[in-house]
Amino acid sequence: MHLSLRQLQIFSAIAEAGTTTAAGEAIGLSQSAVSAALNELESLLGRALFDRVGRRLALNGHGRALLPEARALLAGMDDIERRFRLGDESAAPVRWRVGASTTIGNYLMPARIADLRDGNGQARVDLVIGNTREVAGAVQRLEVDIGLIEGPCHEPGLEVAPWREDELIVVFGDRHPDAAALRGGADMARLRAACWLLREPGSGTREAAEQALLPHLHGFAEVLQLGGTEAIKQGAVAGLGLACLSRHAVADLIALGRLHPLATPLPPLRRRLWAVRHPGKRVPASLRRLLALDGGVFADG
Repeated sequence: MHLSLRQLQIFSAIAEAGTTTAAGEAIGLSQSAVSAALNELESLLGRALFDRVGRRLALNGHGRALLPEARALLAGMDDIERRFRLGDESAAPVRWRVGASTTIGNYLMPARIADLRDGNGQARVDLVIGNTREVAGAVQRLEVDIGLIEGPCHEPGLEVAPWREDELIVVFGDRHPDAAALRGGADMARLRAACWLLREPGSGTREAAEQALLPHLHGFAEVLQLGGTEAIKQGAVAGLGLACLSRHAVADLIALGRLHPLATPLPPLRRRLWAVRHPGKRVPASLRRLLALDGGVFADG
């Protein structure tokens, strides 16, 4: 048996595109060359990898088992080529793909990317922002080099390590119906009766808010679900309810006087932010500097 990385690249492209024609367009090969490579791969393995549904190819059980291993091998090949082609990465161009959940991507990473560029003007970072579930999925599919998430990682087989801590605060706006009273703080009864503005399920911000608040409130009397941190901030400004968000996320509107921290009897609200990687991915020095990773975190990079 003599498998080739080219066959695995073609297999991965078909899995993503769904047809040999679209896969060929994505990787610059003819449809016939893609079909021939797939037939050869399936012959070498002694089993079909796709179910043929009309013109489309859908991964079967064997194909689904092979795909993550193929992607890991291809990612390792890319890392090797990049490392040896670029040589001294402090002087050569380098581009990293970082997945970040919403608060991290919007409020923490831009400054870190700017610091990296100051140290290496040729460094580039492609930042992919989604909720925690989406970022973990991108790491699992090897679409990013590393992920930064705000909630627990539920994807199997990934390596997760503490990154940093984040402070959560409860805020309200001047248009809140009880704004005058809230300026003096809120007791537990008022917090339990409040309308809370929350992210969608799968968001690390939603999970963090629930973990911070529910042990003390024992439930939310009313929830208004909004599909992003900015929507929640503006909803709080508009007086729709209370929000529990990262201090980094609301610092701009607090400075402008459009949102106000709410004094509560709750204990300090903090959460852990996490770095997550696929076992097939290295974490080289410039990427470690970008994330300010501690020496023991993913130390094989």
